Amino acid sequence: MKNLILILFLVCFAVGSFAQQRVQNQLYQTVGYINTDGKVQNGNYQTIGYINTDGRVQNGNYQNIGYIGKDGRIQNGNYQTVGYVNEDGRVQNGNYQTIGYIDKEGRVQNQNYQTLGYLPNIEKKWAAAFFFFFFSKNND
Repeated sequence: MKNLILILFLVCFAVGSFAQQRVQNQLYQTVGYINTDGKVQNGNYQTIGYINTDGRVQNGNYQNIGYIGKDGRIQNGNYQTVGYVNEDGRVQNGNYQTIGYIDKEGRVQNQNYQTLGYLPNIEKKWAAAFFFFFFSKNND
């Protein structure tokens, strides 16, 4: 569960700065994509959601499933704070407990520094949104 939450915190704020961002797992296998228009796709190019420039994160049916604040605050679809992405790359849950890290090269690690995946060339805060999709998909 913590890995899903961490992965939740890793993909959202670079919508306008790349042509197509590839998301890779710890084995460098592609597991998803984020397009310049904010469309999020799984590894099979199926659209699973959207990341909007205003911070809204939507599922494939355009329902709001979360929000990413400019301050790094992560909220669920009911505006409840579920975590934070700090400027130093630390990812915290809603109780301010560190659950992972994102380094400058885009490596995503859990609280034990085990690599979960890679999101190079993406702002730390926006990395979160990709994992909203996996988190909500597994809980629907």
